Amino acid sequence: MGITQQYISAKENPAIKLYRKLAKNKKARMQEQLFVLEGYRLVSDALKNGAELTHLFLTEQAEVRYADTVLSMVQKNCKVLHISDGLGDHIAETEHPQGVFGICRMPVQKSWDEILQKQGKYAVLHQLQDPGNAGMILRTADALGITAVIFCESCDVYSPKVVRATMGSLFRVQVLTVQDPEEVLDALAAHDVESWAAVVQGQAEFAGECAFGAESCAVWIGNEGNGLPAEVADRCAHRITIPMHGTIESLNVAMAAGILMWEMTKRTEKRG
Repeated sequence: MGITQQYISAKENPAIKLYRKLAKNKKARMQEQLFVLEGYRLVSDALKNGAELTHLFLTEQAEVRYADTVLSMVQKNCKVLHISDGLGDHIAETEHPQGVFGICRMPVQKSWDEILQKQGKYAVLHQLQDPGNAGMILRTADALGITAVIFCESCDVYSPKVVRATMGSLFRVQVLTVQDPEEVLDALAAHDVESWAAVVQGQAEFAGECAFGAESCAVWIGNEGNGLPAEVADRCAHRITIPMHGTIESLNVAMAAGILMWEMTKRTEKRG
């Protein structure tokens, strides 16, 4: 099948209505297994990393600047829709849109056996709610070579705000979405992945002084305001905290996660 190109101008066009529905509604994203992309960087990163686009939207202004590059990467079964600048403003979520939009198919979620591997390094985000924090953690995980990021009862990784905040790292980091923390804990234990609970208070090993001795390990990062529930932290093999100076009680969760992921990836010595 070749690339289908079409010129549309109506807000009631089915493709426009689908884009807006996916941008606004998590239930629709889950039902359709589709999510939206806005901006040349996100669309091109998706295509470069093998993501499947079902629709590509280009405004009149974007045609001049981006069309040749994007169209050279787009898959043959993608519908290319040429829209007016006004229609681009209608579907845009950003203040200064670039006029490049896409509808992308969600990757098939891998099984625990496929994700959990020897010498794997994992971040588990439990009840994380802020899209900016989620996106920043995915970017840091990408930079540090984290094996996978597991979203457990957390914000929707495919919401437009999270997708934008990842700045393309969503397409380079393996992501799992799981609702039940018990399922995650059981799967990690069954695959010999050592769980570490990031805590602010109580007895814990200090980041920078401890050694992640197991071949495979995971750091659990809790909710921005409440941290990890006691029942989750209690099931982890170890607790880790970032020592603070002065009167500071805690760090932004994305900053803390970055420090702990760095510690986890750089520590190779065995525990004493």
